[in-house]
Amino acid sequence: MSTAGQLRRGGQAAVLAGTFLSAALFGGLGAPVARAGPRRPQVALVAVKGPITPPLADFIHGALDRAAREHLDAVLLTVDTPGGLLASARRIVEDLLNAPLPVIAYVAPSGASAASAGTFIVEAANIAAMAPGTTIGAAHPVEIGGELKGAIATKMENFTASLAKSIARARGRNEQWIEKAVRKSAAIDEQQALNLRVIDLVAPDQAALLTLVSGRVVKVGTRPVRLALGGAAVVPYRMSVAERFLDALANPDLVYLLMAAGVLGLYFELAHPGVFLPGVVGATCLLLALASFEVLPVSLAGALLVILGLVLIGSEAFVTSYGVLGLGGVVAFSLGSLILIDRSESDLGVSWSLVWPMASAMAALVVSVAYVAFGVRRRPARTGREGLVGQLAEVHATIAPDRPGWVLVHGERWRARCGEFVEPGEQVRVIGVTGLELEVRPERA
Repeated sequence: MSTAGQLRRGGQAAVLAGTFLSAALFGGLGAPVARAGPRRPQVALVAVKGPITPPLADFIHGALDRAAREHLDAVLLTVDTPGGLLASARRIVEDLLNAPLPVIAYVAPSGASAASAGTFIVEAANIAAMAPGTTIGAAHPVEIGGELKGAIATKMENFTASLAKSIARARGRNEQWIEKAVRKSAAIDEQQALNLRVIDLVAPDQAALLTLVSGRVVKVGTRPVRLALGGAAVVPYRMSVAERFLDALANPDLVYLLMAAGVLGLYFELAHPGVFLPGVVGATCLLLALASFEVLPVSLAGALLVILGLVLIGSEAFVTSYGVLGLGGVVAFSLGSLILIDRSESDLGVSWSLVWPMASAMAALVVSVAYVAFGVRRRPARTGREGLVGQLAEVHATIAPDRPGWVLVHGERWRARCGEFVEPGEQVRVIGVTGLELEVRPERA
């Protein structure tokens, strides 16, 4: 074969190889592009259930930051709350108004409510929605036993109403109604809320809600964002164990139970030293109750009454007052518990239905202990010289009216006097003790 022919065939082979290599290369690069579809939107699910407390505010703040870091498309808050601390609600509202991504508040499931401070949280979201059979409103600040009164009441009401109106104004909702919810404790259902522009829509479930909000434009900071959340993947965000523990300690009813358990435990330990277990449990419960004061607004008067009650109940173990100190302590402790939480800053408080049964149980315990102590006090002495009165003794040496003799009682030899003549071996009854001498009388049939 000539040299020219070899070169021609080699060139054809090179072209063919290049063609196959190009096809393989571009085919390989194009395969992933062909398989990749549009990214599925993701929504963080955060449950706002129960009282609004500082741990819950911290959790929501962290959830918003986490969702932004993970580049999620929105945050969905499911709301079911009776209210809570106004300070915590203000923190949550501030976070929602300045959230780095869209926030949807959804009052759900059916039967849920966004009451009091919960109303502000719903109104602060970019999208406010409710499920059928839910309510919103009743945001008037209250105090123990009823409404706030006087100048403090006016200031608190005006401040809360101003806060509520500013939230509604920022989100373009009904300012007049939300002011009415604060000043008149107005509450409405989901259809009324929709008609009055308190919320944006009603949805039967989360999937329907995400579909309904798709296409809406909301403002996140200063930029408009068009929502496209239909069929979004919902990513639940849950509190850590520590956050759940702190949130539980912010429950006034639990705090009251811890205090009551602590009081009873220490009372048993003081009344029966050396048992140890009631004392350890009681001290632990009291420390946990004190820890909860870090997150709850505590009234000074309530705290002082609780301390007074603890002192009086503890004193009952050392002073025989037949229950007077103990019962006084129960009354002081119960009254202090009712006003322990400052209700001008919170909707939270110890339930009356919990205080009275607990107070009755504590009072019954104190009365029982006092009854036992009173019975012991009335019981005749069984030891010492007083314990000899009423005991039988055996005459050891003759006793005459004008001459004392000797008797044996409890194995001891005592000098004894008697108004009658008594021979050795006879039985006599001790009727008195004078110094180191017994007064006896014959025990004859």
